[in-house]
Amino acid sequence: MKLSIIIVNYNVAHFLEQALLSVYKALKNVEAEVFVVDNNSVDHSLEMLAAKFPQVKVIANKENVGFARANNQAIRQSSGEYVLLLNPDTVVEEDTFEKCLAFMDATPDAGGLGVKMVNGQGEFLPESKRGIPFPAVAFYKLFGLSKLFPNSKKFGSYHLTYLDNDQIHSVEVLSGAFMLMRKKALDEVGLLDEDYFMYGEDIDLSYRILKGGYKNYYFPETRIIHYKGESTKKGSLNYVHVFYKAMQIFAEKHFSKGNAKLFNTLINCAIWFRASLAAMKRIISRLLLPLADAVVIYAGLFFLAKYWAGTILAARGGSYPSEYYYLVLPAYILVWILSMLVCKGYARSAKPSSVNKGIVLGTVAILLVYALLPETLRFSRAVLLLGTMWTLISVNLLHSLARRLPRKGREVSIDGSRRVAVVGSVEEAERVLHIVRMMETKCQFWGIITKEDSAGDDARVIGKLSQISDLVTLYRINEVIFCSRDLSSEQIIGLMCDLQSAQVEFKIAPEGSVAVIGSSSIFSSENPYTLQVHAITQKESRLRKRCFDIVTALLLLVLLPVDIWFVRKKGGFVRNIFAVLSGRKSWVGFCLPHPDGVLSTLAPGVLTPADTFKNNDFPEEMLKIADQLYARDYTVKNDIVTVWRGFGKLGS
Repeated sequence: MKLSIIIVNYNVAHFLEQALLSVYKALKNVEAEVFVVDNNSVDHSLEMLAAKFPQVKVIANKENVGFARANNQAIRQSSGEYVLLLNPDTVVEEDTFEKCLAFMDATPDAGGLGVKMVNGQGEFLPESKRGIPFPAVAFYKLFGLSKLFPNSKKFGSYHLTYLDNDQIHSVEVLSGAFMLMRKKALDEVGLLDEDYFMYGEDIDLSYRILKGGYKNYYFPETRIIHYKGESTKKGSLNYVHVFYKAMQIFAEKHFSKGNAKLFNTLINCAIWFRASLAAMKRIISRLLLPLADAVVIYAGLFFLAKYWAGTILAARGGSYPSEYYYLVLPAYILVWILSMLVCKGYARSAKPSSVNKGIVLGTVAILLVYALLPETLRFSRAVLLLGTMWTLISVNLLHSLARRLPRKGREVSIDGSRRVAVVGSVEEAERVLHIVRMMETKCQFWGIITKEDSAGDDARVIGKLSQISDLVTLYRINEVIFCSRDLSSEQIIGLMCDLQSAQVEFKIAPEGSVAVIGSSSIFSSENPYTLQVHAITQKESRLRKRCFDIVTALLLLVLLPVDIWFVRKKGGFVRNIFAVLSGRKSWVGFCLPHPDGVLSTLAPGVLTPADTFKNNDFPEEMLKIADQLYARDYTVKNDIVTVWRGFGKLGS
């Protein structure tokens, strides 16, 4: 056996499915075995493996034993000349294994090998090559000197940023996301250290490979996508603590007592330093827009007050006291900003209506207080009213500008809509578009980009693959979905790298899967563990649904002389009203029958979620998605929309 591939899985079934699809494409000319060690996942990973990858050797643990121990379980059973530790959230190119094995065969001193990794946006991941985190190296990394001086051999020694990303190099540390090792070297230096539960074990094993007389190589002649622990909040204090706790274990094991103590001191300082920076960043990001609003509003109010005082009040022999400019005007601004805050005008996706509501309510509050003040403390109402107009105009312009500023990883346009291009054959793209149409966020535009001019006169085709850069700009595309059935992993990764600067969200639709996978989200009809607090299975949601049914039925009954003329089957409409009142039916139900479980107890619907769409001729696979979304994100609003759009079918 030439190669043993080991993947440790924990509740990432759809990532795992995509990874295995790419792995088996890349094993076409390689004698290999594939192990999946499942750490007691509850997302139906094992069922997916049994159904779609029966050739995989599965080790099903009854508890989460951690990354190191799980890998060791499979390594002990492996029989390959080489062992590859591979993360489930990866996609490999079709020639990845052949190129890597050829290099290892030609390089006898190579104990381990890592490849060039890019994230879900096509950006190079610096952990593709790393140095041993000795105290000085760790200090430069933890306190930001490595970012300030990336080309310095001294300061850039953690991620070896002074080395060319596109050249083969001998490095010290490999990433556990893709860690190819000579089995002979593992037999000599030992397996992964099980003292590490998560993080640090790859550094430890890389270091032991070096101490065993071998070299580790960074090999950029093939690439992989690594979605980089999407389930982990990298900025959280918990992540920082877990990661650096692993570093402490490494220091105590491999450094002298004095160096280990110094390293641990640095680690503790770094944890608090990072936590403080994160807190400051959050505070500044939240205060930036309100502060900008305050400055802009004050500038306008100050100018208006000066102008009014110099033209109107001066003619009457009056003026504003200095306190008006430095106390009263700031008080107005404080009330407006607090009112906008209460009305959620500073929420991440705040609508202009929330901002305007806050300003109007703030003005009302100011006028109420103004009316209660004695005559001597009442200043000009004209400045207040003109200032309100200025505030409405300036704040809306400022917030509109803020929404248009480029943000890393932006997925949707400024109005919240998606403009999607699916890259692949018309047939496969059409299947993927069915999934896109069922997504919970609105899709303003979609089109198909084919590999070549072979689509005839299909109006959905907007161009071919060689034009993708221009098409993204022309159609203002903000989401590109690649069909892995029609494009190789090498093509997909290359296109992601080429389109990095376009601020486009990339997703991949694996062949034969109902999942669409991206770096920030997974959309699928097969993941019941994404149920929200408003799921239809919740008692409160079902109560709201029943109340909606009764109120709507009574309203339709009262208005029967009018509304019956808008329904096609009038007799059925009347029967349905009484069926809903008695509880035998609901106005909205599932598209497909659910014979088992809680969902089977819901009353059948007059309409279904698919009736929301004008063209609801969906295959069964898509109807499952519609049911899943309806069950997961139930709200009364969804029922109202369905009834409104499908009103003519209420007699069905």
